[in-house]
Amino acid sequence: GRLETSDCESLGSASGSEGDAEYAEGVSLPDMDLELLHDPEDELLCANLLDVVQATLGRAPLGAKRCSRLLMPAQLQAQVRTELLRLACSEPCGLRGALLDLCVEHGKACHDVGHIAADPAVVPTFQLTLVLRLDSRLWPKIQGLFASGPAFAPLKLSTGFRVMKKKLYSSEQLLIEEC
Repeated sequence: GRLETSDCESLGSASGSEGDAEYAEGVSLPDMDLELLHDPEDELLCANLLDVVQATLGRAPLGAKRCSRLLMPAQLQAQVRTELLRLACSEPCGLRGALLDLCVEHGKACHDVGHIAADPAVVPTFQLTLVLRLDSRLWPKIQGLFASGPAFAPLKLSTGFRVMKKKLYSSEQLLIEEC
């Protein structure tokens, strides 16, 4: 079922029935199909979150006084969606508890382009930093990106990305995954 905000705050005190404990005995989380653990609400929330990510990329501040329209290819959207849902499935509030920092990397520079709360009504339980890359084949076309002048055609992002997960309620180590 759906967890209300108050349920997320009190998950530590909730206990399952004995039948649940007997069923879960001997089955470890990695052995289970993680697709079964996805919340249908997380699926919808993830789609909405990706819409916000695309809107944010549409007005990405990559230069001091300049915004660029960055396009997220369909393959990249699908990969990011899968990764966000996978990283959220082990969290107490699922994707609703995520803070998403959005960055775009090109060359050796990494530009912060936005901060998004997946569900502003929920106290965040984890932070994801999504680092997207400009398509390296476009480098000659973007060398003038930081020069003053009129905006030009939208830029396409590469299908490669990096995501870092930091739990906000635990002292566990930072998880970094490269896709």
